[in-house]
Amino acid sequence: MITKENILASAKKTILSESKSIAKLTDLLDENFIEATQKIYNSNGRLVVTGIGKSAIIAQKMVATFNSTGTPSIFLHASEAIHGDLGMVQKEDLIICISKSGNSPEIKVLVPLLKRFGNTVIAITGNITSFLAKGSDFVLNTTVDNEACPNNLAPTNSTTAQLVMGDALAVCLMEMRDFKPEDFAVYHPGGALGKKLLLRVSDMLEHTLKPWVTPDASIKKVIFEISEKRLGVTAVVEDNKVVGIITDGDIRRMLSDRDSFADVTAKDIMTKNPKVIASSAMVVDALNILEDFSITQLVVVDNNEYKGVLHLHDILKEGIL
Repeated sequence: MITKENILASAKKTILSESKSIAKLTDLLDENFIEATQKIYNSNGRLVVTGIGKSAIIAQKMVATFNSTGTPSIFLHASEAIHGDLGMVQKEDLIICISKSGNSPEIKVLVPLLKRFGNTVIAITGNITSFLAKGSDFVLNTTVDNEACPNNLAPTNSTTAQLVMGDALAVCLMEMRDFKPEDFAVYHPGGALGKKLLLRVSDMLEHTLKPWVTPDASIKKVIFEISEKRLGVTAVVEDNKVVGIITDGDIRRMLSDRDSFADVTAKDIMTKNPKVIASSAMVVDALNILEDFSITQLVVVDNNEYKGVLHLHDILKEGIL
């Protein structure tokens, strides 16, 4: 009978098994890893990562990691390679070939062809006496004692070891290139990190929604401007310079404090010296100001000229928080 305890025990056993396999990789690292990493770092070509079966899936993840961390890479499926896709391999490209056994039929056909082209081949394999290992320039040993699979068949520990070896390569290359968060953001402009490091206030300004009134504007005009521009605020502008700001909260407070507002104008209820930011500023800096002062809008000003309003809701929509 399968119980909750059995399920948890199986899960824990799998995780511990894989973690032990990963830990043992540190003892398998040698000069091959150093030389392979240096070869990739000094290469003028791309890194072509190939494999078959589950190893091909690991290869695709490696390619994604390498590309996002400054090492131009492409994926080449081992079986497709011998049916025409070898044409994508260029003279200066380096090849990482992933295979647990290192003896699959596709690998045995592919490796000699790559060597004939003159490309450097880096093997990631769990069998250092295999055809792949013997035919490669560098061998990264990912041998595991067993799979986490109860039948010792389904690739589990072995593919995890391959993945970790790829991550180790990627991180070493990042450190050698002094790869910084700003560099990472360049390859991830659509992600949260990319937006934090790249998005500027000017990128988020909606110039068609630029609420403003003059200091002598009536309350009716102020309410109309706030409602029409849908930002919950309007700047008070004189000679194209911001002299104050009025929020919908200011309107509510005025209505509760006064019995009559027929003669009230914008300058009577505006907040002078509002918080401002330049359009060239980073959006993440604008967010910090909003949080520090517990406000939801910032007036955007360049050289004393009013440019618009940045709202907290717009920042949240970009997923920066």
